[in-house]
Amino acid sequence: MAQWNQLQQLETRYLEQLYHLYSDSFPMELRQFLAPWIESQDWAYAANKESHATLVFHNLLGEIDQQYSRFLQENNVLYQHNLRRIKQHLQSKYLEKPMEIARIVARCLWEEQRLLQTATTAQQDGQGAHPTGTVVTEKQQILEHNLQDIRKRVQDMEQKMKMLENLQDDFDFNYKTLKSLITCSVSSELSQDLNGNSQAAATRQKMAQLEQMLSALDQLRRQIVTEMAGLLSAMDFVQKNLTDEELADWKRRQQIACIGGPPNICLDRRLDNDILPSESQLQIRQQIKKLEELQQKVSYKGDPIIQHRPALEEKIVNLFRNLMKSAFVVERQPCMPMHPDRPLVIKTGVQFTNKVRLLVKFPELNYQLKIKVCIDKESGDAVRGSRKFNILGTNTKVMNMEESNNGSLSAEFKHLTLREQRCGNGGRTNSDASLIVTEELHLITFETEVYHQGLKIDLETHSLPVVVISNICQMPNAWASILWYNMLTNHPKNVNFFTKPPVATWDQVAEILSWQFSSTTKRGLTIEQLTTLAEKLLGERKCACPNVWACENMAGKGFSFWVWLDNIIDLVKKYILALWNEGYIMGFISKERERAILSPKPPGTFLLRFSESSKEGGITFTWVEKDINGKTQIQSVEPYTKQQLSSMSFAEIIMGYKIMDATNILVSPLVYLFPEIPKEEAFGRFCRPEAQPEPEFPESATQPYLKTKFICVTP
Repeated sequence: MAQWNQLQQLETRYLEQLYHLYSDSFPMELRQFLAPWIESQDWAYAANKESHATLVFHNLLGEIDQQYSRFLQENNVLYQHNLRRIKQHLQSKYLEKPMEIARIVARCLWEEQRLLQTATTAQQDGQGAHPTGTVVTEKQQILEHNLQDIRKRVQDMEQKMKMLENLQDDFDFNYKTLKSLITCSVSSELSQDLNGNSQAAATRQKMAQLEQMLSALDQLRRQIVTEMAGLLSAMDFVQKNLTDEELADWKRRQQIACIGGPPNICLDRRLDNDILPSESQLQIRQQIKKLEELQQKVSYKGDPIIQHRPALEEKIVNLFRNLMKSAFVVERQPCMPMHPDRPLVIKTGVQFTNKVRLLVKFPELNYQLKIKVCIDKESGDAVRGSRKFNILGTNTKVMNMEESNNGSLSAEFKHLTLREQRCGNGGRTNSDASLIVTEELHLITFETEVYHQGLKIDLETHSLPVVVISNICQMPNAWASILWYNMLTNHPKNVNFFTKPPVATWDQVAEILSWQFSSTTKRGLTIEQLTTLAEKLLGERKCACPNVWACENMAGKGFSFWVWLDNIIDLVKKYILALWNEGYIMGFISKERERAILSPKPPGTFLLRFSESSKEGGITFTWVEKDINGKTQIQSVEPYTKQQLSSMSFAEIIMGYKIMDATNILVSPLVYLFPEIPKEEAFGRFCRPEAQPEPEFPESATQPYLKTKFICVTP
């Protein structure tokens, strides 16, 4: 189905977001009229190559002419008028700037894809508007159907076991009665009374009945072991789907959520006791034990229980053991409470938390499961020369139901810290370590033992790989390593990942860069902002990003890309969040692109962008003005940093900003926020209201202070 058709089927709340994507720059009517053709073009490539942009633009005009002809044949006067007006507007605005319309269309298509993905994710996670509160996929329906079938078959088996037990009791009673009767008959054989023949006949009749009962018993036993074998095979199939697909999908979602992607909320709904077949397995295990008891009471030559019960018991034990091992998961990955948006990065000496959970519900185990935590348990797999650490704090804890929302067992560790082992050479076990500190990966392991109905099961799970830092300044590059790992692999414990890291496509990197903003604000990055970041990161390269996570400094800068980006994100969250959420900050834009879009604008038009030279994160505004000769000039103010913005809001700086002209008169050069939003309309509501005037004092009273107002002035 075409993308535009999919968008038309979304709920009203998503359609409202779609409407905001379009304006006179790229009218929605044109998107509607030429939807298939527009979606077939490579607008992202055209946005970066002028010759291709020119070709696509002229093809666009040709497509408009063809559509106009169709409307002419249909005698649709209104659509003819609208299409003619749109074509004239496009020609006047983009004929000399075809790359600009390509960028606009590429951004709209990219935002449409994000909107579709958001709506799809919301439906799959049960957030969409639906009569039952959840939207179940066809795959989940099949899985639930299989689980219901298993539950029904287990209950049917329970009934057959009762029938078998009753039939065996009857057989046992009749067998013992006949045995007693035969004994009495033998003892009275010597006395030749008249009833001898009739007793022999009765005995033969009872023996015939007993043989019939034994035949029925044998038939029912064979039916039960056959159906039980089929039931265990069905359980095995469903369990593999759960562990290999559903649980694996949840773990991948957790990885994505850790690096800023859509939140992972499906654990309780999809992997709780209603979907894990633990209860059914326990019932089957009890039934197999019951078969053993019945066989010990009554057995015979060719007994199917003797032949098949050991294999059935081995199968159910393996299924249950594997289910328990799969059901022991890390529900919350290691994270420092002071840095909740940077999980999997741990600083030595700083407390971090994590939480484990057993998805199978066993209230009777509430007092038995003691969890132990360790780090780098499988140190043989670690990179040679990696640092070694000890876990300090409460590293053992008993699982309980109080820390879980649905009655399953869980344990949360809140007070753990790491301390580096000192080995005489900086903590490393070998001085020829090949990885830098922020590329070393370590695993935190959780282990316990389960005893259930005479069965001992060793459980072990581990966190996603973590990066351990010793100084907070290492955070940006450590976070870059976490992003790169979880973006490119779902391998659960590849601590050697950075010895030969794989490359990524720009599309992969662009997605996680946008997540860094959308996960903590209401707005991700547009295609134009990402294009600017691509140029900064890759230069002429457009396909692969072999080392953008590394801590090498950017060209001509004394800091890495990740340090720069991390400080900008911090600046947005703490000081300019409201303006960012409104879309008022263009943010990432090259100086060439900035000049190109501002030059045609009237004096006083300005835009907001991030500083490329400020390591700590800075924001500036650039505006259009005319010199005395009427020549257009583009001016930028020195970037404002966190220190300045902590004293005065950026909206107030913009509203009060002045420059001093040649006659020493203060004037405001900022009039319209690009493209043409009046400054007061955009920023006035984000400024503190003016203080109310003080009441007048009588002449005898002390005169009040004169009011002051801070403004930013450029001479």
